[in-house]
Amino acid sequence: MSSAPTTSGLDANTARAPKLRVAFAGTPEFAAVALRDLLAAGFELPLVLTQPDRPAGRGLQVQPSAVKRVAVAHGLPLTQPRGLRLDGRWRDDAAAACEALRRTGPDVLVVAAYGLILPQWLLDLPPLGCVNIHASLLPRWRGAAPIHRAIEAGDGETGISIMRMDAGLDTGAVYRMQDMPIAPDDTTASLHDKLAALGGRLLLQTLADLQAGVAEPTAQPVGDATYAAKIDKREAWLDWSLPADVLERRIRAFQPAPGTQTRWGEMALKILAAKVLPPDPAGHQPGTVLAAHAQGVDVACGTGCLRLTRLQKPGGKPQDASLVLQSVMVQVGQVFASGPPPEAGAQASSTPPHPTA
Repeated sequence: MSSAPTTSGLDANTARAPKLRVAFAGTPEFAAVALRDLLAAGFELPLVLTQPDRPAGRGLQVQPSAVKRVAVAHGLPLTQPRGLRLDGRWRDDAAAACEALRRTGPDVLVVAAYGLILPQWLLDLPPLGCVNIHASLLPRWRGAAPIHRAIEAGDGETGISIMRMDAGLDTGAVYRMQDMPIAPDDTTASLHDKLAALGGRLLLQTLADLQAGVAEPTAQPVGDATYAAKIDKREAWLDWSLPADVLERRIRAFQPAPGTQTRWGEMALKILAAKVLPPDPAGHQPGTVLAAHAQGVDVACGTGCLRLTRLQKPGGKPQDASLVLQSVMVQVGQVFASGPPPEAGAQASSTPPHPTA
């Protein structure tokens, strides 16, 4: 795998020089990992930006972001603007954030899964620019859901790109890049944790290069880009006419969120894990239950079969399929419906992706 330049070039004088003043913008745990790494490395963090507190969990109680929890725990200055456009809906929030950033005077802004598009005034503000931690090997999987889409597509590898942000959608030149294999059993949860740790390490190396004045970003290849669209809630409903291997990858890609599910009568049965089986020689209709036993529920697909090994019934907890079958009477010959119920299509999210994922 080729990569952007990785020279470090730190001499003794640079190592003794004051560290960069780093403002930070991020929201979920992926970003919180990088923020903790910056703190551990001793960087001065004059300001942290994160999304406003929002309802989350089963009780939909308002909760702070993972980044806010880290910032509060370490007494870091914090702001939570609802928007950053000075001429937008939340212009007062944007103006306050702009004033805070100008007042604190960071050398560089680090961005990791922040969730807001950075306007030009912010891209231009730090002398060393805005540096983004992106969870893919750019230009593959630009956009909002690079980890999900890499697993879903069956990619054999992914990685981290440390990029200097510009006005495009993850189109900036890359300072550093490192690949990572995708294991056959990786879910978005497991791959997320590995990539977050790698992102923190590469970020620190990039900041050392910026401090030393040796960071030389490399332009992304033209014409090789793919787009990681935000996950639509309708995609969580399995379409049994698809090949079994495609469905198995989607199940892993959508764990832990938004999860995958199927319709069985009036019940929505969540599918947490599955394995691919050989094709059904009888050629049953896709979605037909071929067997229900201690190892799981075998279902015919458009090509091949899928054994559902871990399930969750409505109001229940995740369990091995054998335990779920003790209370859910799945019978051979029944047919799981494909796709979302009609009302799910009307409720699907239309929020556009953002370039800071």
